[in-house]
Amino acid sequence: MRIFTVDSFTDKPFTGNPAGVCILESDYSDDLYQKIAREINYSETAFLVKQNNNFRIRWFTPKAEVNLCGHATLAAAQILYEYQNYDPLEEIRFDSNSGILIAKKKGDKIELNFPQLFVNKTNSNEILEKAFDIRPTYVGKNNNRYLIEIDDYEKLPNIKPNFQLLNSLDLGRFIITAASKNPDYDFISRYFAPGVGVLEDPVTGTAHCYLAPYWGQKLNKTVMTGFQASERSGTIECELIENNRVLFRAKAIVMHELIPKWTKNLLDFVK
Repeated sequence: MRIFTVDSFTDKPFTGNPAGVCILESDYSDDLYQKIAREINYSETAFLVKQNNNFRIRWFTPKAEVNLCGHATLAAAQILYEYQNYDPLEEIRFDSNSGILIAKKKGDKIELNFPQLFVNKTNSNEILEKAFDIRPTYVGKNNNRYLIEIDDYEKLPNIKPNFQLLNSLDLGRFIITAASKNPDYDFISRYFAPGVGVLEDPVTGTAHCYLAPYWGQKLNKTVMTGFQASERSGTIECELIENNRVLFRAKAIVMHELIPKWTKNLLDFVK
């Protein structure tokens, strides 16, 4: 087992979204994955096992497994290209709980091929508005998250959620977005996921699976740039393509290789 930490969706250390990446010789128990993710304590840790020509990939927060994660997939691709001698001319195929995901090198960036995701318009509610101190112009939801638009560009970076109120709602994940007044970006966003143990995620690929088609329709664009206005912040280039897919292009920086003593005797550890 090799364990790395990577800052994703950034070209500067200590910004973007940190992820753990575990390269495994074979599969182990969900319990062990959860313990490792809790020990690393980033919003997500990716676990990779080589299977024929693909890599099986799973993602765990410190609290639970999730079905899709952009920044940890970008981190995994960066590790495979930079440390595992993966041919930069070849694409990497990840077999995930959300289907096949593809990564490929594009100059000094990595391009991810992810699904577009959607919500249905719904009514706002008093708890949501009070928890974020906002008046939404749009609220959408599906079975596990909200997508909320506000028209106050300056307010979005300063939102301080009331997580006690948020935890009383039916869903535990919230994307908040606004049109950008900065000409370098088309839209800005923040993402909160207390339902899976992540109060605020710094830069979120999965959120942009929703944001890209949402803003693409509003702005009548297929190529856009999103800025996630968290404390660490980060940028994602998005391109809508056919078959309800979206391409993300971004950079990532490998920060550390962790060498826990117990990885040398992993079989003894898991007994």
